[in-house]
Amino acid sequence: MSDIISTLRDSLLSSKAKPWIKEAMVENGELTLLSDKANIIKLLSFLKTDKKCEFHMLISICGADYPERADRLEVVYQLLSLTLNQRIRIKVRLEEPAFIDSATDVFACANWYEREVYDMYGVLFKNHPDLRRILTDYGFEGYPLRKDFPLTGDLEVTYDFESGKVKYRPVSLAQEFRRFDFSTPWGGYEDVLPGDEKVEKNS
Repeated sequence: MSDIISTLRDSLLSSKAKPWIKEAMVENGELTLLSDKANIIKLLSFLKTDKKCEFHMLISICGADYPERADRLEVVYQLLSLTLNQRIRIKVRLEEPAFIDSATDVFACANWYEREVYDMYGVLFKNHPDLRRILTDYGFEGYPLRKDFPLTGDLEVTYDFESGKVKYRPVSLAQEFRRFDFSTPWGGYEDVLPGDEKVEKNS
């Protein structure tokens, strides 16, 4: 751990922001803070305005889905301090239904980032000025980056030349959906693949 990261972590854990930090860890050479939805805006504001931090730039907001956890959804904020030449990551874990305050009053650029997290993961940002889907089509149902969303999707879009309109219909696969786990490192594929029965095994 570099001296500046160690100093930053110790400074945060001894500042007024300490009650808003549930955990502080170093991952991949960057400081990661775990907070909660009740205090995330306070923590983001502190990191932006405190003279020892000055994380004036919000680089991104993204989501993550861990369906095996009770608090399955995670919102991750990436901040940059040009003064310290450091990045910091803040994570918030959410149970469903997933609600969290919008960070647009702290960082104006959070607007589209939050819309993307809403569109892909279904996280609702309270007090967002214009919370609507940004990447998927009008009327899209479901959240594509959740682990339980079907790989093929639910609807397919086609263009009907006769009517001159775009039409939606349930997904229909031209062939049986194949399993792509033949070389998975987490467990070997035990069924015999077509044609393998002809191969003589080396004794």
